[in-house]
Amino acid sequence: MNIHALAAELVALCTARHLTVTTAESCTGGLVAGAITGIPGASAIFTHGFVTYANSAKTGLLGVPPELFPAFGAVSPEVAAAMAAGAQTRAHSNLAIAITGIAGPGGGTPEKPVGTVWFGLANGPRVTTHHQLFTGERDAIREASVAFALTQLLRAGGTKP
Repeated sequence: MNIHALAAELVALCTARHLTVTTAESCTGGLVAGAITGIPGASAIFTHGFVTYANSAKTGLLGVPPELFPAFGAVSPEVAAAMAAGAQTRAHSNLAIAITGIAGPGGGTPEKPVGTVWFGLANGPRVTTHHQLFTGERDAIREASVAFALTQLLRAGGTKP
């Protein structure tokens, strides 16, 4: 399913269930928020979009504890979870998705190669993390990240297995 179709399904689902959504994005730079808000009626469900590319933005806007960066790195389940929880708290939303990753072409390491992406999902009081290793060039990694994020939001909203 393409990104537009996923976003449309998410807006319809959340509208029907009276759920609100927020995003906290690093490597995708607002693409998830853009996909959602590109759908007519998104204003009924979309509250905030945080683009927190720099670690200082993750800390300042989302409340990510600064000690997580030297301990685990910006691309980690700990940071993804803190981003999602912080976004949900600040936006007072039902669902929040966070994305932090290495889209390339540089920045990868043997432990965290280009294409490594961590997602945090806050759904009520529960926060889960998901790891993906995408392949391809920068645009392909970012697009795959957006599709995965929208799919996670749909699952959290109750329609995807």
